[in-house]
Order: sequence, then structure tokens, then C-alpha cells
Amino acid sequence: MNVKQPGLGIAITGSGSATPLATLDNEGLSQLVETSDDWIASRTGIRQRRLASPNESVTTIATQAAQSAIAMANLSPMDLDLIILATSTADDLFGSASQIQNALGAQKAVAFDLTAACSGFVFGLVTAAQFIRTGAYQNILLIGADVLSRWVDWTDRRTCILFGDGAGAVILQANEHDRLLGFELRSDGTQNQCLNLAYQPQPQELVDGVTIGQGNFQPITMNGQEVYRFAVRRVPEVIEKALFRANRSVEDVDWLLLHQANQRILDAVGDRLNIPYDKIISNLAKYGNTSAASIPLALDEEVRQGKIQPGDTIVASGFGAGLTWGAVVFQWGR
Repeated sequence: MNVKQPGLGIAITGSGSATPLATLDNEGLSQLVETSDDWIASRTGIRQRRLASPNESVTTIATQAAQSAIAMANLSPMDLDLIILATSTADDLFGSASQIQNALGAQKAVAFDLTAACSGFVFGLVTAAQFIRTGAYQNILLIGADVLSRWVDWTDRRTCILFGDGAGAVILQANEHDRLLGFELRSDGTQNQCLNLAYQPQPQELVDGVTIGQGNFQPITMNGQEVYRFAVRRVPEVIEKALFRANRSVEDVDWLLLHQANQRILDAVGDRLNIPYDKIISNLAKYGNTSAASIPLALDEEVRQGKIQPGDTIVASGFGAGLTWGAVVFQWGR
């Protein structure tokens, strides 16, 4: 939906990204599980991924990405009113956004986490926009960051080939001209079992008649075929609805920016929408699936390489665990 007060528009004025130092390529993975570079690349498009060391965290890489975005927008941390961290792998289950606020020195900013898995950045973008459209805040930092390597079973060939760690960030500012043109968000809990990072309780009796469940989160599990079928069916639909709400057509799209899950999904969605391959942004060969970080990470690279120019129309779509999916149509810059 699109509901806003007159004169309260949004512009995305800065971007930034950061990835861990260590790189694990497909040849290295073949030392852990029975696989090969050809097998992984042909099925996913992924060649390598970045993995966080014990000294790196969601907070450290998110802070680096945020600093770059703040600098591009010509702001200081003290200008920020709100920080939203889209993540499923917070350093602290109570949330990591406040740690980032402290690391940045953004004392005036409210900070909170938002969890919607690989859709997190798109959901966060729409959430941030509402604070600007109501006049509550002027300058918002939105970060997508995940360290999925903590939760991957590195003996499971079905999942360990897919995921990497990273962070991306954008600055949203109040603007006379509204550059957030339309969006559509969806959830379907009936398909939750397709992709999980689930808590496994272990019964523990405290006193007679009082038993609690204390346990741990289990490694990521995924039904890859179901997730693929879901994505290639639902993502084109939600993009078309977002474009309708934006009063735009597929021909108006300069860039298609999908969650970087699998090159086959990117290609299939592009084919269904009749969007040329040269308009589809892809960097998953270098980073793999970085969950909530994937869209802003790819966006920042394209902006810094000069491919995305002010005024370009971008359709971004996230999809993943929940299951959740959504699309947003926006123009880069003021």
C-alpha cells in the first residue's frame, strides 16, 4: 500500500557495504564436503563467499557499512534520528542495533532490530519510510547485515555452499520529491518449514511439576526445491503489484535488484518479467547468499561503480524464510 502525507517524501541518499576479510571459494569447500567448483557454480552461480572470523561480528561489519553510507549522504552520526538493523543473526538476542548506535556515536538515534530473514532489507525500507512520511524522523540509517556462517552446518552440502556473511546500508532522508514509488509485502507462515534456523528445546525440570525448555538454535535447514518454486512464482507477482502501485511498467525499470540467493532464480524472474539480463544486478558469484545484506550490498557496489545514476528506477525484491517476500520500487538519489 501507499499512504503518505502531502509533502513528506523519501530519498535514498547514501549507501555503504562491508564484508569480512576471509574468502572461502568453491575449491576450498570441496575439502569440507563432496562437491566441486563446477557443481556449485552451475547450480547456484556462486564462486566464493566471505566468512566472518571470531573477531568479526554483525556489529563490526554493520558499523563499517553504516559509516560509508553516512559519509556518502554527507551526514554525521549525530544527524541520525533512527537506526534500523535488519538481521536474523544478531550478536545478542536482545538486539544489536543499539551496539551499532554506540559504535557510530549516534547518540540521538533510536535503534532497533527487525527480523524478516532474506526479506529483511525490503521490509526495513518500507518500515523506515513510514517514520519519514508521518513526519516523525528526518534521517534514518537502514542496515541489512547477517553472519550466517555461525549457523551453517558445514557438513551439509545442500546449505553450506550457499551462504556468506556481509553488510549493506542506506540512508533515507525526508525529501520534497518522493522517490519511494510503491511497494508490496507478503508473508505465508504455512510454508515456514521450508527454511528454518530453529530453536530446539531440551526439557529441564526445575522443581516437581515445573519443566522448562532450555536448548540451542540448530543449523539452517532448507528445502531448496520448494524455495526455488516459491521464489520464481511469487517474486514476479509481487514485483508486478509493486509496479502497479507505483504507476510504473516493467519498461520503466532501469535495474532489477533481487535478493542474491541463486543465479537461476535471478534469471527465471527476469525471464518471466521480460527484463533483459543487462538490467539484472548480480554479485552473488563473489559473496553468495548474505540474507538481509544481499540487496544493499549489491546496490552499493553498483552505485560506487557508477552504473546506478541519480534518477534511475530500481525494483528491489527480497524473499526467504518465514516465508516472506516483498518488492519496493524507488529512484536513486534526490
